[in-house]
Amino acid sequence: MRKIYEDATTALGDVVKSGQTIAVGGFGLCGIPSALIEALRDSGVKGLTCISNNAGVDDFGLGLLLQTRQIKRMVSSYVGENKEFERQYLNGELELEFNPQGTLAERLRAGGAGIPAFFTRTGVGTVVTENKETREFDGQTYVMERALKADVSLVKAQKADPSGNLMFSRTARNFNPEVAMAGAVTIAEVEEIVDMGQLDPDEVHLPGIFVDRIVLVPNPDKRIERKSFRNR
Repeated sequence: MRKIYEDATTALGDVVKSGQTIAVGGFGLCGIPSALIEALRDSGVKGLTCISNNAGVDDFGLGLLLQTRQIKRMVSSYVGENKEFERQYLNGELELEFNPQGTLAERLRAGGAGIPAFFTRTGVGTVVTENKETREFDGQTYVMERALKADVSLVKAQKADPSGNLMFSRTARNFNPEVAMAGAVTIAEVEEIVDMGQLDPDEVHLPGIFVDRIVLVPNPDKRIERKSFRNR
């Protein structure tokens, strides 16, 4: 099965549909599949549920899909850098399911591992537990969290080989492996494609079994979410 596709538009073309659940890797603007997000915007699909740690900024990342009103629901951990996100949510135009950050990562990992649910103490005694099952273990209260799965997962990696084995660049790994595992179809945007055997097994952060399609984007736009400078 050939996994390498000509471009992001081609890779998405026959798999994305309106109303789907899309999981997207990244933390802030670090390690986001920006070319795939732009192609998703250009596809015109609507009514999406997006699972992502955050929603980019107003003019980059998932913020592009908020501008075009293609997202109806977000499953996120942090949304503080996106004014359009805030506006839509406060005006009742966007549904939002907040998750503690570690819980979000574990829900994605569980979805990829075939674990339907798990118990955690995170969020007990807060609004996080509303309408969720709680149970006591060893005298402590835990809340049950359901696993997350996606119709399509979009991830960003540094390198890939033709089989889809991925190597991420340092902290740009972030949510990407868990997002990739949770997708029924996973598409990876990578900066370099190497020949089979060139990736040392110890360099492989995600096995190719979790990756269905690969798109080469050698010079992606890498932005800093918020710049700050030290006075000299």
